[in-house]
Amino acid sequence: MEVNSIAKKLLFNTVRVDTVLDDGSEGSGTAFVVSHTHASGTTTFIVTNRHLVDGVRNGGLVFTQKRDSQPAIGERFQLNIEDFPAAWFLHPDPEVDLAIIPMRPLEAAANERGVELYYHPIDSRLALDVTSSRALDAFEDVLFVGYPSGVWDQVNLMPILRRGTTATPLALDFEGRKEFLIDAAVYPGSSGSPVFIYQPETARVAQGVGNHIQFAGVVAAVFFREEENHLVPAPVPANNHSKVMGSEMIDLGLVIKAEAVIEAMNAYLGRWVE
Repeated sequence: MEVNSIAKKLLFNTVRVDTVLDDGSEGSGTAFVVSHTHASGTTTFIVTNRHLVDGVRNGGLVFTQKRDSQPAIGERFQLNIEDFPAAWFLHPDPEVDLAIIPMRPLEAAANERGVELYYHPIDSRLALDVTSSRALDAFEDVLFVGYPSGVWDQVNLMPILRRGTTATPLALDFEGRKEFLIDAAVYPGSSGSPVFIYQPETARVAQGVGNHIQFAGVVAAVFFREEENHLVPAPVPANNHSKVMGSEMIDLGLVIKAEAVIEAMNAYLGRWVE
């Protein structure tokens, strides 16, 4: 497969997270790669949810290998990380469900084993900010990528591409937090999925939006019916054994805005220099 389009590149943006939790159950989730340009240069990070890192006994990240600058489709490399929770840098606000890890030491570990990793990072300059969010309509198409309910193409190591729409305006912070809702089927394994706004050329010109695709945020929670007329958000679990799976999910996902991802990366860079 020739990687010659935005959608095909997104197939290589995500990284599958396989974990063994403290209770012995196995879980899976989604992480993705972001390239962040800053005053001192460019640093690449892997981004996921904080709740996918907490309470993990063992964790590994699954990549596609690179051959001659191309993806070696189906050639898997799993990078297992000792003391998995401690390896991640958490967003400085404990209420923000984000964790990041720099890509450089991971690539170095792979290279030591004679392996090159194939991936396509999101450029952080494609992240929606306050100004670009205001240029969008209240109702927009969204695309998100990940491993819902652990489903993926195991032979070709491909994630699942899914679509939905915004359910609250991106120009507003849902419930006063840097979050918004999407109308989409969000399941365990979707945690950590990157969410994008995808607009056709005509819509971009009409609204003054310059990019074909924009990074909007990260899936973090799903709304479910706890009891009659009582809906609550809960983190999308890494396994199928949580109370969320035994409840009625209503296809509303909670997404942390891309602004918060930028905050986490800047907080890391402000504390450590690679």
